[in-house]
Amino acid sequence: MNTKLLGIYLNDHLAGSTAGLELAKRAASSNEGTRLGDFLEGLVTEIESDRETLKAMMDHLGVGQDRIKIPAAWAAEKVGRLKPNGQLTGYSPLSRVVELEGLALGVTGKLGLWRALAATGEDLSSFDLEGLIDRAHQQRDGLERHRILAAQAAFAKPVPAEA
Repeated sequence: MNTKLLGIYLNDHLAGSTAGLELAKRAASSNEGTRLGDFLEGLVTEIESDRETLKAMMDHLGVGQDRIKIPAAWAAEKVGRLKPNGQLTGYSPLSRVVELEGLALGVTGKLGLWRALAATGEDLSSFDLEGLIDRAHQQRDGLERHRILAAQAAFAKPVPAEA
């Protein structure tokens, strides 16, 4: 096994999970008190758990954590908040769509991670990779349902006001 490349790969995913977790927390906060907010709160918990599992796998494989990538990913997520969203201030329906798409991309990447690790032949039997793969599928499906609803709400034709 090429531990150098594996270390880079795992640290890239750990950095991605850092940005994804921050994005999920922000989206959950912005949608608090709604069905989407409830879904995102659960997703935050699952991302935290998946992130801890990834760190445990890295320890198991003897891969250290990159001390630069993780803070850089955290900062990049914060800078990403400055993207125009069609409003001068506040939370926009476009923000919701973009956040859900970003989370879906991250979960798809995580699904690829779990599948790649399952294919390495490394002894990861102490980790439930099949369960992690199944959970990533469920997360992606849930995000897609909410993303479609958010897109419908954001891009629907406005109803004309009665005269």
